[in-house]
Amino acid sequence: MGVLNVTPDSFSDGGLFLDEQAAVAHGVELYEQGAEILDIGGESTRPGAEPVDANEELRRVVPVVEALSQRAGRAQISIDTSKAIVAQAAIAAGATLVNDVSALRADPEMAVVVAESGTDCCLMHMLGEPRTMQRVVGGSSYTDVVDEVKAFLEERMVFAVGEGIEERRILLDPGIGFGKTVEHNLALLRRLNEIVALGCPVVIGTSRKRFLGGLPAERLPGTIATNVMALERGASVFRVHDVAPVAAALAVASATLSGKWTASPTTS
Repeated sequence: MGVLNVTPDSFSDGGLFLDEQAAVAHGVELYEQGAEILDIGGESTRPGAEPVDANEELRRVVPVVEALSQRAGRAQISIDTSKAIVAQAAIAAGATLVNDVSALRADPEMAVVVAESGTDCCLMHMLGEPRTMQRVVGGSSYTDVVDEVKAFLEERMVFAVGEGIEERRILLDPGIGFGKTVEHNLALLRRLNEIVALGCPVVIGTSRKRFLGGLPAERLPGTIATNVMALERGASVFRVHDVAPVAAALAVASATLSGKWTASPTTS
């Protein structure tokens, strides 16, 4: 899953793809590098981020969704939003996955939009909201972070199914970095198989995040390592900014785990 932030304030690439043409070109580039899903967001969810008006979010994302649904081959187009009106417009423009960091809690109409459109949806765990999530986190925020995140995701999955969303269309995201300490993030990665046991595909999003340490440009090794670890523990979708190097690492890890390797003519 390639990350495409059409925002001025995202933590890693804010402002780089705010221009529609730049965003579309980058989306095509991510697809050509191996992204099977393009996740387009018009509102930053970094810690401390301020909310964006729905009209502004629509202005940012809908033209990009429409263009990439036509230019990115067989890639699935995902809309990263917690607003039903934005999801609905993006679906009309070609999106077939709704990535809601609020897990259908922020907007009571979101579950209806997803159910009636028959799109896939990703439900993520987060304490509070992006603006406040890191203020409420601490050592006492959880008794057992893995157990509590798993219980939350299971409850949201049951809720979604009850609202008419088919279980086969649900993805789950433990929300690495969203209202969690470094220790919480590492515990979730270490015990990710317990989240996988819920039965839905698990999305992992560690890309360039602060808990990996260093400056954003120095976080790629940590991004690769955590995604390979997540693959070994059963994750299915890997949300990243740097598609090519992560895809290459995952291909090697997958071949190693499966024992199935197709050598290239130049492989010795």
